[in-house]
Amino acid sequence: MSESEYWQRTDSVEEKVRLIETAFKKGDFRVARALAESLKDTIRFAQQENESIGEAAVAADEYVRVADLPEPWRRWARGWAYSKPVALDETVALAREGEPVEFVAAFRADQTESLRREVRVAAVEKSGALREVPCQVSSEIRRGGERRCRITLLAASPAHTRTSYLVFYGNPNAELTDYPTDLKVTGEGFALDIENDHYRASLSRQMGQLERLTLKREHGLELFAGGEGHAEPPGIDWAHDYVTAGNFQKMRVTNWATCPDYEVIRGPLSVTVRRWGFPHSPVHPVFSPSRIHMFVEYRFYAGAPYFVKTGRMEALKDLDITYMRDDEWVFSGYSFTDTLWMGPDGKLREGPVDPGRADDLWATGFYNRTSRDAFIGLFLEHEAENVSGLKHPGAPVLSYRWHGAVWSRQLFHNSALPAGAVLKQKNAYLVAAFPETGGAEMVQRFRRRLLNPLAVSAADLSRGAHAASGTGALARSGEAGDSLVDKRLIWEALRDCKDEQLYTANANVVDLGLIYDVRVRGDAVHIVMTTPHRGRPRYGYYAWGSGGNSQPVRDRLLKVPGVRKVVVEPAWNPPWDANRLTESGRKALGLP
Repeated sequence: MSESEYWQRTDSVEEKVRLIETAFKKGDFRVARALAESLKDTIRFAQQENESIGEAAVAADEYVRVADLPEPWRRWARGWAYSKPVALDETVALAREGEPVEFVAAFRADQTESLRREVRVAAVEKSGALREVPCQVSSEIRRGGERRCRITLLAASPAHTRTSYLVFYGNPNAELTDYPTDLKVTGEGFALDIENDHYRASLSRQMGQLERLTLKREHGLELFAGGEGHAEPPGIDWAHDYVTAGNFQKMRVTNWATCPDYEVIRGPLSVTVRRWGFPHSPVHPVFSPSRIHMFVEYRFYAGAPYFVKTGRMEALKDLDITYMRDDEWVFSGYSFTDTLWMGPDGKLREGPVDPGRADDLWATGFYNRTSRDAFIGLFLEHEAENVSGLKHPGAPVLSYRWHGAVWSRQLFHNSALPAGAVLKQKNAYLVAAFPETGGAEMVQRFRRRLLNPLAVSAADLSRGAHAASGTGALARSGEAGDSLVDKRLIWEALRDCKDEQLYTANANVVDLGLIYDVRVRGDAVHIVMTTPHRGRPRYGYYAWGSGGNSQPVRDRLLKVPGVRKVVVEPAWNPPWDANRLTESGRKALGLP
């Protein structure tokens, strides 16, 4: 076989499944396991090529050329070619400040080279001037003639007001931004410590579940679960799990020796940790049923006194269960003195839950009447598909044996779940102090705000807008074509740097998507680059060469007129994937 086409250079899902079946029947279990691992890689690539990040709030053809903007805005945004006017509408009479807003925007692929480098967001002030606001670009994908990404920003809006923004893009000289915020992240993979001005969250180094939470008030209350757990590391978040038919065993995500699969998105405004797989038996892999797939996502924001958990449980086949849980929190140490709960009327109450409301709760939690420390779960979404009878329990209990405060949302006792049944949830966990006066109203407003985020839509600011000169400019040094060394020459030179392990492919580091950033400061060039995967962590192979015929990055750039120094910095965030390939890169690799 000549291996001149894509499917001659790799194997399909169908082919690998056939090889697994053959190896398994032969009793060649090592080969079968290796094939199963390889199958995951094929599916991962298919996900990169095909997965959607959601509908675009702003379409690719909704844009305005910067040259057509009013002159003060055009001058302020020098260096950028295009903009997308965006409106945020506040609809429920709640003033917002530092409100996390996330939306998907689509762009024409011929108008941008890297959304992560190029996208900037500016707020239109009442004066008509533009003011840059911090933004975060993630999940950039290419689909035919479009690129899409998720944009996060922290917005401010008076009640019942439309605020206007411009999303700028189309600047090949743009550099990666570094916005200072209170959001700090340490650790690798899913084993992270995440903190802002309100709390510090520690995720389990073993399986990524939320293990400890420190409230950053004057006495620094630390919420934890002590003891031996159930032989797994104890944490404060114990969901998701279920007990099998006949009460035989409990299947738990907290039994994972490590995450079966996960994704982490890190940035200055939000950190997202997603984990998914099948829960494990106490004696895994003796029992390893693939019956209920579980997905858990944490999302933490800069400046916010809360974090969000999204969960999804899907039955892949008919099965009977004793019960299942999708939300349970345990706190050792008796740090709280009082309970809180909310029924379907949206009113927060203190004390025991009314018996008639016990299966229809929409908030639950605790506070301490002396310190005013609080931890309150706000249930924003809780619904089921293809199965009836979903209840919303979770009454808070102050004294649970071995620990202290706990709530547990148990679902579907002694029930049959049909294939295709899906349980979905979205909860926010508030750690703001519970004031002695007006505490209930504060929590009610907060939940109402989260249930009614600012509405994002395309706007029309292209002509006739009141525009005024602002201070400064959007471009940093080197982003408006003002570098001592022309960046176009640097990008052209980088295309001479090939991956010589791809022997006959004309694949350079630019078209492979390995270059994250190019910065020029005087006669010094700073390159931020990655490698295709962590199996090739020695970036010096590209930067300094390995004795082969390829042009090392540093040596090639030193030949560019005016360049006297080259610094190459390795980066793993975000991880490389196939969406970073240019059209030339795809052609060089023979991708369909």
